[in-house]
Amino acid sequence: QVQLVESGGGLVQAGGSLRLSCVASGSILRINGMRWYRQVPGKQRELVAAIPRTGSANYVDSVKGRFTISRDNAKNTVYLQMNSLKPEDTAVYYCNADLIAASGSIRFYWGQGTQVTVSS
Repeated sequence: QVQLVESGGGLVQAGGSLRLSCVASGSILRINGMRWYRQVPGKQRELVAAIPRTGSANYVDSVKGRFTISRDNAKNTVYLQMNSLKPEDTAVYYCNADLIAASGSIRFYWGQGTQVTVSS
């Protein structure tokens, strides 16, 4: 059974920083792409940042220059360093990964989400 578990959310003042982590555990053969999404009530889930197993990351325009996604393949972990946070960054942040499980199945997995609240 594969699980993605996020941590690192919380309450921070505008201009502050947070670092989110997401660890994938279980019977995993290989993790391909890893991503961070965010969602606010009443809106669609938004892709914030994505990073392939090897190669360059991509970001939504609103976070470029402020957020950095990185990963540690040995630890099956993806990070999201968020600097210069703004109130509009307030959302539930979700980790997503597409991976090959030990069973051979290939599918997308989601974490349970972690709340980020930025006060003005």
